[in-house]
Amino acid sequence: MENDWYIRPYKRTDEDELFAMMEKEAEWNEYCCGEERKKYLTALQTSLTYLLFEAEKLCGYARCREDDGFGVYVYDLLVDASCRGKNYGRYLMEQACRDFPEQKVYVMSDVDPYYEKQGYQKEGTIFIVKQQ
Repeated sequence: MENDWYIRPYKRTDEDELFAMMEKEAEWNEYCCGEERKKYLTALQTSLTYLLFEAEKLCGYARCREDDGFGVYVYDLLVDASCRGKNYGRYLMEQACRDFPEQKVYVMSDVDPYYEKQGYQKEGTIFIVKQQ
């Protein structure tokens, strides 16, 4: 059976849909208005940003940065509340692992229980993602 979801890179035309998803989450609201939104748009465009869609609905995204061969750091991971429980967060993380197979992928986390549940190894204040 084929997946009914897919991952692709962020495009500027995704801006409104992405921010609409972020606005639903209280802790993400600060990025959605005024100067913060402008700064976050720049961050999206200068990062490796993956979007996960189910059919044509945006269900989640991950924003990462590659550190000149020293690793890939995931700064943001969000799955829409209506789409959780389908491993979409894991699939987004694994996309970074596939795109950078020679580097470690790290998560900058403030939601440790989620990453512990995924089985990622904690190293200090970050997690190392292991592709399943």
